[in-house]
Amino acid sequence: MEQRVTSTSGLSGAQSVDRALSLLSLVSYFGDQGASLSELVDQGGLNKPTTRRLLLALMRSGMLEQDSITRRYFLGEEAYILGTLASRRYGLLQISRDSLTTLSAKTEDTSFLSIQRETSSVCLHREEGTYQIRTHALQAGYRHPLGVGAGSLAILSALQDEEIEAILEANNQLLLAEYPNLGPSQIREDVATTRKTGFALNPGRILANSWAIGLAIHYPDGRPAGALSIAAIDSRMQPARQVELVALMQVEAKKIEARLAHLQPINGRIKRPIIPARPGTRVEGAN
Repeated sequence: MEQRVTSTSGLSGAQSVDRALSLLSLVSYFGDQGASLSELVDQGGLNKPTTRRLLLALMRSGMLEQDSITRRYFLGEEAYILGTLASRRYGLLQISRDSLTTLSAKTEDTSFLSIQRETSSVCLHREEGTYQIRTHALQAGYRHPLGVGAGSLAILSALQDEEIEAILEANNQLLLAEYPNLGPSQIREDVATTRKTGFALNPGRILANSWAIGLAIHYPDGRPAGALSIAAIDSRMQPARQVELVALMQVEAKKIEARLAHLQPINGRIKRPIIPARPGTRVEGAN
């Protein structure tokens, strides 16, 4: 978390920009529910006048907007435009849509695409299946600590050991407080199992009857770009069917990886620092 400040006198322009961008990122953590001013003050590490001033500046630029009734803050139209333009370079969601549609059509279960963001995973897309009983544990925009949920675990398992340890250390308090069945020691065991089997399994650790499997998607250099996952009720996730689902996911993952290889190369991708997970962003279920 950013260090709390009580005064902004003497801040340079660069510092103001950094703090505005951090605030913009924080708003995105709240997804479709939006963020209140008090939540942003509490979690952003800045005092109320400074937070309000930065919010107004971001609203003037179109990066944020405020609901006139709830007074909560959301990403704005300009943020959407910039994201759309960036997707031409970082277009994982665009090139994965066909595969998600294929997976849900063939399995009748719900499929997901997730990516890493600092020490968390974020669900980019949820593709509904047609099976009459569905799990609603994970929605687009939801995030949770890396290792919590099948797609999240698949991403974590594809990282280097030192990265995994740094992430688990950063998330330690949040995991112990809000995911008692998924402490760092359990996640380490799950990482080892994932690497051995080649896919991640969430055997109802978050919600008892909600199971999921996950498979990492890789950039050409081997780094994880994200993960596919499929969720279903436990009776549809027995070992024999897990094998079938993984085979389907492997086919689609290879298609996505081939498309990623044709994107504009991102030379010298920045290795982001490990930042502790923000409190108050727990999701009740994760697949």
